[in-house]
Amino acid sequence: MTGVVVHGLTDLPLDARPAVVTIGKFDGVHRGHRAVISTLRKRAAAQPGDARAVVVTFDRHPAQVLAPDRAPAPLLSVTQKTEALIEAGVDLVVVLPFTTELAGLTPEQFVQRVLVSALGSVEVLVGSDFRFGARGAGTVATLRTLGEQHGFAVGLVDDVLEVDGQRVSSTSIREALGAGRLDEAAAALGRAPRIRSLVVPGHQRGRELGYPTANLAHEAEGLIPADGVYACWLRVGGDRFGAAVSVGNNPTFGDVREKTVEAHAIDVSIDLYGRTVELEFVAYIRGMQKFPTADALAKQMGHDEIAIRGVLGLPPHGPA
Repeated sequence: MTGVVVHGLTDLPLDARPAVVTIGKFDGVHRGHRAVISTLRKRAAAQPGDARAVVVTFDRHPAQVLAPDRAPAPLLSVTQKTEALIEAGVDLVVVLPFTTELAGLTPEQFVQRVLVSALGSVEVLVGSDFRFGARGAGTVATLRTLGEQHGFAVGLVDDVLEVDGQRVSSTSIREALGAGRLDEAAAALGRAPRIRSLVVPGHQRGRELGYPTANLAHEAEGLIPADGVYACWLRVGGDRFGAAVSVGNNPTFGDVREKTVEAHAIDVSIDLYGRTVELEFVAYIRGMQKFPTADALAKQMGHDEIAIRGVLGLPPHGPA
């Protein structure tokens, strides 16, 4: 059965199925999050009456409303996040707009409006440090008291895991990507980090150097990793191509002020302008460098391609 995504509480499925619910930001849908979802699915399967596994999440990090100066950059867009949650086996994802009105609900109002009236919850799974309601007034103890009143159980399930001795968290993944530690980020995510964006016209310098690139729009979905050159898979439609990807402001030419992402699809010639592509970052190849000449940059790009072919398992000299 395919999972369903709804935004807000007005378009929920109209049936009487009970719900086992968990609530959270789920930024990145990393391995810890997927462990929570696995428990959620098991608890839903254990309920009578064909219970639905439900994730309640938000359309932005709550800090964007409550403390904008401290709001972290999202690891995934809302669309990417909901896709990942459905892929993980969630039956229903409810995306709540995190507004000042939502933030101002008392714990009792949140429970009544969301968990009881809208979802018909029979069990709610939260972390031990879960807080909800205006000014974080609601705790796990509050939720249990309200659950007794409204007829739902409360279970504890944390998204804390350790991978190679490192605690898995959205914060640690952001730090790893920001430092170019791609292997660390991928291990915590359980998959390659990815971004998605529209391809737009660029300076055409890659074409002049013999390496035509697809330039991604600056409003990319997902967190762009540290400046550097990467081995990536480029996905467009149902196709996948190996790609050499440059992240940064191209210091050799010195006239690119904004951080840009340029992808050179290896062994194919394809017009990607106006199309949406996804990049999966497989390996960090080298840092961004300033070269004395365009020819020196082109020579290094050749070396980069050889390394990237090896990482991705592509033929060393292109197709026969």
